[in-house]
Amino acid sequence: MVQTDFQKTPHIIEFSSIGSSELGYITVAEYPQNIPFEIKRTYWTYYTPHHVKRGGHAHIKLNQLIVAVAGVIEFTIENHLREQFFFRLEKPSQALYIPEKCWRTIKFSHNAVLLCLASLEYHESDYIREYDDFLKLI
Repeated sequence: MVQTDFQKTPHIIEFSSIGSSELGYITVAEYPQNIPFEIKRTYWTYYTPHHVKRGGHAHIKLNQLIVAVAGVIEFTIENHLREQFFFRLEKPSQALYIPEKCWRTIKFSHNAVLLCLASLEYHESDYIREYDDFLKLI
């Protein structure tokens, strides 16, 4: 799939939800209807202390869709054009799309659960873990 300019920029994707406060809700994410890539890996993080910042890396080729299935998760992102973005996920019906070559810092509320849908399997060689290396890449 060829990436459009919109797909190269971090942005929120709103998923539609079905249900009610009496019965609960369901939200569906499907490729290609509302996910911009095929999912190759799924993982989740939880019990992250609220004073810990995670992230501190970028990916060379990986694209991600992140959902806060519980709690609040805040992202500070810098893209390949050195543009900075701030996102706050607090509804399980929204996801943050993070394209390749975006540096991210993540902060969690005490009860946050982060679900990640990733475009590639895990490859350590895809990680950029030093900010100076990220700057050289872009």
